[in-house]
Amino acid sequence: MAYNQSVVPDHTLLVGCGQVGTQLGERLNAAGSQITALRRDPSDLPSSFTRLSIDLMQPVSETLPEVDSMVVTLTPTMLDPAGENGYLKALQHLAHALPNVPSRVVFVSSTRVFEGHSMARPLTEDDPVAPTSHRGETLVAGEQLAVELFGAHVVRPAGIYGPGREMLIRKVLANEAVQYNRLTNRIHQTDLVNTLYAILSAKEPPAVLHAIDQAPGVPLGDIVEYIASQLHVAVPPALEQDGSRGRILGGDRLHTWLGPLDYPTYREGYDSILAGR
Repeated sequence: MAYNQSVVPDHTLLVGCGQVGTQLGERLNAAGSQITALRRDPSDLPSSFTRLSIDLMQPVSETLPEVDSMVVTLTPTMLDPAGENGYLKALQHLAHALPNVPSRVVFVSSTRVFEGHSMARPLTEDDPVAPTSHRGETLVAGEQLAVELFGAHVVRPAGIYGPGREMLIRKVLANEAVQYNRLTNRIHQTDLVNTLYAILSAKEPPAVLHAIDQAPGVPLGDIVEYIASQLHVAVPPALEQDGSRGRILGGDRLHTWLGPLDYPTYREGYDSILAGR
């Protein structure tokens, strides 16, 4: 890898701990890091994790363990307008429950913070955010609060896919219509986990990173046609364009810093998923 790797953290707190957090925790655990995972129902998490059943939508009565690193992956349900900014409340409740701020914190956001942009060129980490929805605005506020409270490094994944995240495959198999001209950006879950692991173990990681593979801005039609060809099924019909063509997001900073991805384009990624089905 291109980054200067230091040592893995001794003790990592995974806040949220869904698929991405679990895969990250297993990798850290294998490298010798103690893992504490926090979510509402942690019962199905690996037994090697210390599992905490905590709802961050409510004030936390107990003091969380002292850790030297933390990864925050809050659930999308907290972005619901009816949630009254639960995303921000969760971060505040988390801050109050920590005995001290860990030396390395990563906040996983989303490229949705750029939803208002319509530039032809790829958007980079240096471009200003442009939220237009409640979700987008809350994501931006969450990034800002995570930096304020924890000095967090911010990672913005594009569309995450991988084993268990197979929406497009299901659409192709169901012959469901898609918007062929819509520009899409994605990252394989394993490459996202590699990115988070690198930030936790690097001496001086970037403050903001876009987690995007090396084929940004690919029309959705190209991807479903490829999946259909690999499955030897009919190509789905085209859906009338809704007026929004999407945007292209740049991941050059990640590729330069991290090095080669395991799944540089959707072809390698979907080949791997389909081989495992």
